[in-house]
Amino acid sequence: MPALIPVSEKNLDRAALVLRLVLATVFLVHGYQKLFVYGFSGVTNSFRHMGVPLAELIAPVICVLEFFGGLALLVGAYTRVVATLLACDMLGAIILVHAKNGFSAGKGGVETVLGNFGMLLAVALIGAGAYSIDATLARRRATSP
Repeated sequence: MPALIPVSEKNLDRAALVLRLVLATVFLVHGYQKLFVYGFSGVTNSFRHMGVPLAELIAPVICVLEFFGGLALLVGAYTRVVATLLACDMLGAIILVHAKNGFSAGKGGVETVLGNFGMLLAVALIGAGAYSIDATLARRRATSP
């Protein structure tokens, strides 16, 4: 096996799938926890405590975005839009919550959130790949009269 795997469309599709599945897991778990364990009021109180402005408005949006965005990433539906919205979510978390704690995730810093942000930007740029609802719909559109 060569030291470097050549870049091919198939490998890009596989990479997109891996990124989507990892991110989907992260956001499904966090979104589930926010929606079904803490609820809107619990997340609103947490956001308020962390100093997030307009917590009453932002918390429900983030709860829904993270859970349903995770589902969308899982199946590769509306992938570029969802990845962009979730990247904005992570950027807000970095700026409003984690930056003041430095880099280390162990101290509540930006480390993990920055990683999620980078992966989401990559998915927003490359798209869902061939193994997705987005690709299936694109193929149907291309073959329909």
